[in-house]
Amino acid sequence: MVNRFRSDRGLVARMVLTVFLLGLLYVAFVGVLIVLLKSAVLVIVVAAALLGAQYWFSDRIALYAMRGRVVERDEYPQLHGVVDRLCAVADMPKPQVAVSDMDMPNAFATGRNQDHAVVCVTTGLLRRLEPDELEGVLSHELSHVAHKDVAVITVASFLGVIAGLIVRFAFYSQVFARGRRDQNTLAVFAAVIGVSIAVYAISFVLIRTLSRYRELAADRAGALLTGRPSALASALTKVEGAIARIPTRDLRTAQAFNAFYFTPALGDSPVFQRVFSTHPSLEQRLDQLARISTELGEAAAPGKAG
Repeated sequence: MVNRFRSDRGLVARMVLTVFLLGLLYVAFVGVLIVLLKSAVLVIVVAAALLGAQYWFSDRIALYAMRGRVVERDEYPQLHGVVDRLCAVADMPKPQVAVSDMDMPNAFATGRNQDHAVVCVTTGLLRRLEPDELEGVLSHELSHVAHKDVAVITVASFLGVIAGLIVRFAFYSQVFARGRRDQNTLAVFAAVIGVSIAVYAISFVLIRTLSRYRELAADRAGALLTGRPSALASALTKVEGAIARIPTRDLRTAQAFNAFYFTPALGDSPVFQRVFSTHPSLEQRLDQLARISTELGEAAAPGKAG
């Protein structure tokens, strides 16, 4: 019997609410920019083009940024074999399989839907994990694809990206145009920066609230699919321990993509960074997996007795 990844109503409700609230924020943001910049066509065209690029090319952008490449079965037969088995059990299309040549042990999934998805692992992860631990990590990542939260987090992160780009553009525009500024221009740029910062802050909170829940949902779904929550717990402990030993300077580039990773590239980061992390704490994740392990043990007990 096909098990499939179990649906999660809490995740679905949070995704719908996040997309709805960010949609309202996006419309308001575009409206304010139109009023301030007095160019409806330019604002709408640029915003639509960037949103389209984010949605359609998110998998390629993520792979390129994290030095990943799609690999064939003859290059990584064991990796393909694990993905094949999990997809068969979950009754889902097999995504593309990619490998990133990075020592940092991690994995991520990206793509706009199940038919256009990529699951990527780093060479550092492949070197450090046992086969059952790798299966646990891949079941976690495949659940993101099955639950469609990969597409949601990709689109949801778009607004914060745009707000951040506008702030940078406005800042550099002012730096290089000091000789020809007037009071009205300064007021408009100040208003644009202020609105962009507010939008970024709101989207930041909404995305992190969704992201933390979706990671717990992926842990839960992956553990239930494989029936081995202890293997996923072991992988989590190994990966976080290994990342903690990697110099912070080597993690900085990866930190921009923390929302997509199996576990965040925080390393020995300050406490405030962990408070605003895209992931729940290791303790929360291990506690949940321990509860699932107990539940699966209790469920199996009557069968064994019989």
